[in-house]
Amino acid sequence: MRKFFLLTIIVIAAMLVSCAGGNAKYRIGVSQCSADIWRDKQNAELKMGAYFHENVEIKFAAAYDSDERQVQQIDSLVDDGIDLLIVAPNQVQTISPAIDRAYDKGIPVIVFERKTSSQKYTAFISADNYEMGRVMGEYIVSRLHGEGTVLEIKGLEGSSPSIERHNGFMDAIKNAPGIKVVASLQGDWTEQTAYESTQQWFLNNKDVRVDLVFGANDRTAMGARKVLGEDVLYCGIDGLPGESGGIQLVRDSLLDASYIYPTHGDQIIELAVNILEGRPYEKETLLMSALVTRDNAKVLQMESEEIMRQANQLESLHKKADNYLHKLDTQRIMIVVFVLFYLYHLRKIDFQRERVVNTLWHLKPEVSTATADAGVDSDLKSVSHESDISTPHQPQSESSSVAEEDEPETVSLFITRFKEVIEARLENSNVSVEDLAADMNLSRVQLYRKVKAVTGSSPVELLRTARLNRAYQMLLTTDKSVSEVAYAVGFTAPSYFTKCFKEEYGKVPGDVRR
Repeated sequence: MRKFFLLTIIVIAAMLVSCAGGNAKYRIGVSQCSADIWRDKQNAELKMGAYFHENVEIKFAAAYDSDERQVQQIDSLVDDGIDLLIVAPNQVQTISPAIDRAYDKGIPVIVFERKTSSQKYTAFISADNYEMGRVMGEYIVSRLHGEGTVLEIKGLEGSSPSIERHNGFMDAIKNAPGIKVVASLQGDWTEQTAYESTQQWFLNNKDVRVDLVFGANDRTAMGARKVLGEDVLYCGIDGLPGESGGIQLVRDSLLDASYIYPTHGDQIIELAVNILEGRPYEKETLLMSALVTRDNAKVLQMESEEIMRQANQLESLHKKADNYLHKLDTQRIMIVVFVLFYLYHLRKIDFQRERVVNTLWHLKPEVSTATADAGVDSDLKSVSHESDISTPHQPQSESSSVAEEDEPETVSLFITRFKEVIEARLENSNVSVEDLAADMNLSRVQLYRKVKAVTGSSPVELLRTARLNRAYQMLLTTDKSVSEVAYAVGFTAPSYFTKCFKEEYGKVPGDVRR
């Protein structure tokens, strides 16, 4: 019987290897300086571009406008063994050392959208931010007929798009003496900061007339609009498609003009694959962009909506194809799985798994009836790209399966100990499965298989659920802001925390306190 079991395991391993295919994987790390709707669109395009290259795997990281966090994330991606780095530096100077370290280790580097002070990069791809500022400046001079006052709100200090857009704008209006810039306020690309900066300026300059606001992006222009109202013209840059994007804002006359700042994630992936496979590529690539006004906004909106519709259909088809292939793989190993269940039916693996999850792992928040009506789902959700851990393919040893070898009492002690290890690590955003395994005196593969066999979930899934549970309790019992709670439980970006929280509990964090 023992020999038969070992033979079965060998057969399963061989089938899994054959299903995985023989193509080499290119692991591409993407370091985004922030998380916003522009980057969400670009990330979606990067994933879409990867669909056309079955040998490409992408790992994303978002620094949420933190230089320190982006440096740590780049170093972590490099240590994780990526084959190529795609990076949008938060600021020109501060991120360069981390990019240099990656480049010096022989990893190709694509710098996109924002520039670095270093020359250690393989390729650069972006639109021309200086040209955007210059063209927008010329448009503003024409729109005001050469006479008027402008309030400028700049982007993040030290970032190359902010610097170049400002320089282009100022160069365009310097030959128009009738155009006066009443102030250049410092922003950080967000609507909230633009609103606060404009409000503070307005309180001290109520007698100063403003004819037009030039925002370094559409969100900053809209932030100023909330302060200055409808009697002022507003111009921005980004020109995103979709609901509440810059094109629609121009079409609906909320913005007077915008400028399309192309994302082109698919083109970036194509460049990355060309570099990895040794094909010719351009070291410097400038992407095409265009001014958006009321004259062309309606047509551009229709075109962008059609493109988005087709992209959504393509993604849907890709998911269906993945599901189909998964079903084929499942059918191939189904008979072997039935044999394993028959050999070990006395262990009642499924029953034990359900009992352990429901009775030992009390990760869900204990809340009152008034707060429990949010429809909190008791199932553990899938893990995100920030903590993506691939399923191990190594054959499982006989001693590594809790469901096969351990008695219920041993399983209970194991899960209780694992819960303690996770809760001790919640605040550490960089904790890995290897760290958890070391705390349990197990290898990464052993820990994964033990936890998966008992709970049906991976260690990373349970870690995320524990973090969300702790966050729920903190929202109920503390005065910390949503961002403070997110960082306190180990999330690297409040926006991603909010997304996970809504998936888990059916509502956003702010709703808990209401």
